Amino acid sequence: MTIRPFIPYEDRRLHTAAAPVEAITDEFRAIWADMIDTMEAMPGVGLAAPQIGVMLRLAVVDASTRRGEAVRMANPEVLHASVQPRAHEEASPNLPGVSAVIERPRAVTVRFLNERGEVEERDFVGLWATSVQHQIDHLDGRMYVDHLSPLRRKMLVAKSRKLARR
Repeated sequence: MTIRPFIPYEDRRLHTAAAPVEAITDEFRAIWADMIDTMEAMPGVGLAAPQIGVMLRLAVVDASTRRGEAVRMANPEVLHASVQPRAHEEASPNLPGVSAVIERPRAVTVRFLNERGEVEERDFVGLWATSVQHQIDHLDGRMYVDHLSPLRRKMLVAKSRKLARR
């Protein structure tokens, strides 16, 4: 079990798009395993590789109530999104101590490479959909606070910094 440290919000890597994965290897499976351990230790419902400083388009999501049902994704992309929105309070360990309500599509269809290296298309609804979209944002170099007004984002970042100094 390996729990990796999170990089801070100011780190340039969190604001840079991650590189695509060409094929699934044991190296990537090991990174996914570390990501799941790290996600469970938070605890959280998703994690993208850039959050731990790995600049690859790898993500894991587990919004199940039982846990242990993590979906491992490489190069995830939204194919379809519902027009019905869903608001949810989002946060990130890269910006600790703060959160904000973000509105995203309630359901999405996502294409990705799975742990066997096969292209998979899967529908996600509710918290699963929110988490998948949140992770794809990370892979694109964006964070949930980027969905807020510049003033609100600045306030949350300042609050997180202040809390970290305590």
